Amino acid sequence: MRESQLHEHIYARSAGLALGAGWRPLVGPGDDCAVLETPGGGIILVTVDQLVEGRHFEPGTDIDRIARKAVARSVSDIAAMGGSPAWALGTGLLPKGYPHADALFEAMARWARHWNCPLIGGDIASHGHPDHPLTLTVTVAGSVPDGHRPVLRSGARPGDRLWLTGPVGDALASGRHLTFEPRIEQGLAAARQGSGVTAMIDLSDGLGRDADRVARASNAVLEIDADAIPLHPGTPGWRAGAGGGEDHELLIAAEEKPDIPGLLGPIGRVRAPGPGEAPGAMILDAGTTHPAGELGWDH
Repeated sequence: MRESQLHEHIYARSAGLALGAGWRPLVGPGDDCAVLETPGGGIILVTVDQLVEGRHFEPGTDIDRIARKAVARSVSDIAAMGGSPAWALGTGLLPKGYPHADALFEAMARWARHWNCPLIGGDIASHGHPDHPLTLTVTVAGSVPDGHRPVLRSGARPGDRLWLTGPVGDALASGRHLTFEPRIEQGLAAARQGSGVTAMIDLSDGLGRDADRVARASNAVLEIDADAIPLHPGTPGWRAGAGGGEDHELLIAAEEKPDIPGLLGPIGRVRAPGPGEAPGAMILDAGTTHPAGELGWDH
């Protein structure tokens, strides 16, 4: 079963979630974060992400960069909802006899403090075999600015334009996937726009696949102009830019260019599906239409 198929199964099984003690799920599985209403009426964002050796970083990668990425991935999800990170939990499944545990968790704690979400707890386990891949899991919780709501994937509207917080492509080859900066400031600015920003997503699996997720969640069609996609130097064309993954920029839908620092675009538009047309994203290149959802990571 592919990751996208498993996600659909999880979403279907998670309908009608009921929480205890006065808590209420406002957004369950299917966005960058879960959104919970507390018994007192406050809103909490919660996300969790894994980092697996051999999948998300290569053996021999610098310990500090492993720790940084482990925290940054979840912080980027909070940013994609228009929130500020507040606290984190971390777990580690270590290979038997792993010699860098102290340095690794000290670095994770340092990076968590850097993004104002200190590690308040977690768990460590050791695998029975020394060749087991190092696996880290980080949960981060956060909040949205007072008086505002989280920005979801599902709000894009016909007539919106599409914007990026930075160029895409070449993240893995360049090593930028280990050093990216979560777009907290830009996400907060998007939330403060109110209804002016309709949808937002963290580009973890690639512009193509993640744009398709926005389109399907919003019951819309996203049309992206291949020539308008801003590419990092060294990216060999728009296909690599849309499908490389690990960019961790934010894709933003808004009717007009929002007041967000460093925004690039527009790179495309949102429209309603035509008769018999399914929601989805596409990339337009020299008059040819390419399904965007086929470009990107599906583990």
